[in-house]
Amino acid sequence: MADESGVTFSWGGGERGWSLLVHGGAGDVPADARARHVEGCRAAAAAGGEIVRAGGSALDAVARAVAVLEDDPCFNAGTGACLNADGVIELDAAIMDGERLRAGAVCALPPFKSPIAIARAVLDDGVHVLYAADGAARFATAHGFAPSTSEAMTTPKARARWEAVRAGGGGGGWAGGTVGAVARDVNGHVATATSTGGRVNKRAGRVGDSPILGAGTYADDDAGACSNTGDGEAVMRLCLAKSAIEWMRGRMDAKYAAEAAIRTLGKRLGADGGIILVDRAGRLGLARNTTTMTWAAVGETLPADGEAGS
Repeated sequence: MADESGVTFSWGGGERGWSLLVHGGAGDVPADARARHVEGCRAAAAAGGEIVRAGGSALDAVARAVAVLEDDPCFNAGTGACLNADGVIELDAAIMDGERLRAGAVCALPPFKSPIAIARAVLDDGVHVLYAADGAARFATAHGFAPSTSEAMTTPKARARWEAVRAGGGGGGWAGGTVGAVARDVNGHVATATSTGGRVNKRAGRVGDSPILGAGTYADDDAGACSNTGDGEAVMRLCLAKSAIEWMRGRMDAKYAAEAAIRTLGKRLGADGGIILVDRAGRLGLARNTTTMTWAAVGETLPADGEAGS
């Protein structure tokens, strides 16, 4: 399961087994906040797990799990997301279905409470895959989503962090940031979802890896599903999600694909991050080269009904 460092985790899978794994972002969560972050991931895993346990789809499960994390201000997605250089929230999110390779994504989205639900609406609409900025906002309002404001969605913690970075205090990353989920359902279908506020004090209009298929997010029933977190620019340059997916397509299990991905991220570009994977057999794996990456998992294939850690 997990060693003391928490770098890699793996569980066995079965042909009819379901499994779900969530992450709350790679970074360095302070020791006194880790239990709260784990609690948030447990709640998300439980919510998504209810769906697949009852025979529902992996796609519905990851959407639900990530929506729970977006509503939790501990994380850098939805409510509590970090602020850009203009002091406002811009959101990225993506969701992908491994059965028919359907996907939906939004990037540089103005404040909306549920970016992953908007990405799911893009997938269901089926006309385009990715909407940006004002176009993403127009799509969202046309499909019944109510806009919010940066003031309403910004927490005191996020504001203080932005002010510290602006004052030259460092901390431009995020400890416990991007959120994501991967799942396999009892019908053998996989799915993934990822949502983020990006980097603290990022330039307006900056888009990270999360909404980019093959970089931060990817799913294919023949291989598995992936959600990344960490240095978005580096993850994009490596097309890291697609690399991990192709290793699993070659029948590498999730444990070793996760290890290979993070090793590549560190050695090739000297970058930090984390990854969660489910392979076609339902095996789960994750890896990180950061101090923490909060996570939780549920499934028939786990040694217990639920596991979690940071």
